[in-house]
Formats: sequence, structure tokens, C-alpha cells
Amino acid sequence: MTDSIILTGLRVKAHHGVYDFERENGQDFVIDVTVWLDLHTAASSDDVSRTIHYGELANEVTEAAQHNPVDLIETVAERIAAVVLLHEAAERVQVTVHKPQAPIEVPFTDVAVRIERTRS
Repeated sequence: MTDSIILTGLRVKAHHGVYDFERENGQDFVIDVTVWLDLHTAASSDDVSRTIHYGELANEVTEAAQHNPVDLIETVAERIAAVVLLHEAAERVQVTVHKPQAPIEVPFTDVAVRIERTRS
């Protein structure tokens, strides 16, 4: 599968983290999603119902990331991948969750986890 829809830099404020202050104060997370699917039918028919509506997908991804706080961004990434793969057209998904305000004691530019999942 070589066709894809790519969402880059979705920003959400959420309360994930191992430490109490992360849960209490919340912080920003940035999410990138690539979903592989066949876009030929959508393109040839010019019909949005034949693809995954990227606006709706962005809302679903951010909703999945904002609620039900967990310790690990790995868990957040898994949750997002599961939401994306609920779309019948989705064959494979790559999710990157960035935690730009991670509690790290040394200067850093970014901390992220990336997972890739395929419809089973």
C-alpha cells in the first residue's frame, strides 16, 4: 500500500504522565499520524465517502489523546492506532506522540514514541 493520509502536528492538552504534577497540571502533546489506504477509488470518483475524512480523523485522534489519563505516551499511541484502524479503509497506521514538555533534566528538542500497526 503506497497511498496515505498524513496528519502532522495535531496539538492537544492532556494529563498523561507518570508524575503527579503531570496529571494535575497537564501539558501539550503533539501527534503525527500516517494512515495507509487505497485512495484510487476516492480519487477517481471524487467522493469523500470513499476515503477517510481527514477532518473527522483529526478529531477522533485528538479525542483519543485527550481523555482517560495514562502513565505512558506509548499507551496513548496504541489508543490512537486502534481508533484509526477502526476505519475499514485503513490498512496500516503509524502514530508518533511527541511530549515537548517532558520532565527531563537536560536540554532537549523533542521526546517522542512512534508505533506502527497493521490491520490484523
